Amino acid sequence: MKFEKDDWICLTYGHDIKKMTSSLLSVYPFEEKLPDKNAKIGLKPNLVIATTPDTGATTHVEIISTIIEYLQGLGYKDITILESSWVGDDTKRAFRMNGYYEIAKKYSVKLLDIKDDSYVTKESNGISMEISKTALGLDFLINLPVLKGHCQTGMTCALKNMKGCLSDRSKRMFHKLGLMRPIAALNAVIKPNLTIVDSISGDLDFEEGGNPVKTDRMMMATDPVLLDSYASALLGFSLDDVSYIPLSESFKVGSSNWSRARIIELEKPEASMTGRPTGEARRLSVLTAPDSACSACYANLIHALKRLDEAGMLHKLGGHKIAIGQGYRNKACFLGAGACCNMATHPVGGCPVKAKDVMDMVRNL
Repeated sequence: MKFEKDDWICLTYGHDIKKMTSSLLSVYPFEEKLPDKNAKIGLKPNLVIATTPDTGATTHVEIISTIIEYLQGLGYKDITILESSWVGDDTKRAFRMNGYYEIAKKYSVKLLDIKDDSYVTKESNGISMEISKTALGLDFLINLPVLKGHCQTGMTCALKNMKGCLSDRSKRMFHKLGLMRPIAALNAVIKPNLTIVDSISGDLDFEEGGNPVKTDRMMMATDPVLLDSYASALLGFSLDDVSYIPLSESFKVGSSNWSRARIIELEKPEASMTGRPTGEARRLSVLTAPDSACSACYANLIHALKRLDEAGMLHKLGGHKIAIGQGYRNKACFLGAGACCNMATHPVGGCPVKAKDVMDMVRNL
């Protein structure tokens, strides 16, 4: 296989995660692309929230350990696992829950909570952002996202996973600016050298998981825009539905024309494994009035609405929408979720807001 261009997407299917990961790694020419065995290599998983992969939210740990074993087998010595959970959650708790400290000790690799890192301010396409100094100093970055749904952007995969390289302050600012353009701008500054997608059992509606859909698939590419374009089609989205993809192309990050890509299947799927999002998050979003809402808060609000819907209690909203987000600071509203909406007639505090508190508020209307 030739990898001179970024015009390819490699796929594998199965149930053995270690075997699938090794299969993908074996076709990529690491020693040709990265001849310096002392090069600084970073592994960026998705640990957006402190939960385990079976929920459909986080990267399977077997992928991380298999990559480390493979790279060390080739003689690479300087490997760092680096990640930052979303605002309001604890990366270290996610590390503990998934055994990352044991992995770091077993393989003698570094483990970095980006929340503890120093940052370099970068400007991209009119947006200023604080990016992890360690991430920017890597010689080779392997992005390890989970293909899953997102209650604000529709989906999340390669491009959005890079948001974990930001400071929490910049994450909040990204939400204030609406996510789409900032995500594209970020990838114009820091682009992974290789992306391996965990599409084994992602939740196709919610970023924080809870409703995993088993697809038993992994993907690999060097162009994150091409990969996200292909992934969006798998989930039934158009590029207009996920505007950070064409925006990233306009910022020269990569190509969105996956129809012209070389699709390399190392194994054929046993049956149709393409899951489809239910559209639950989009259906419930019409009951919200977000203004610069952060993902953690908004996801918990959608989760609360889903539980209320199951209990047949959405009628208690009486046609009112629930306000949420930084744009409501010091502004009056009727129903408000999160600390930013403390001026609401019926406020629910928290940063991020808890789904249970939202449910209690609606029940008591």
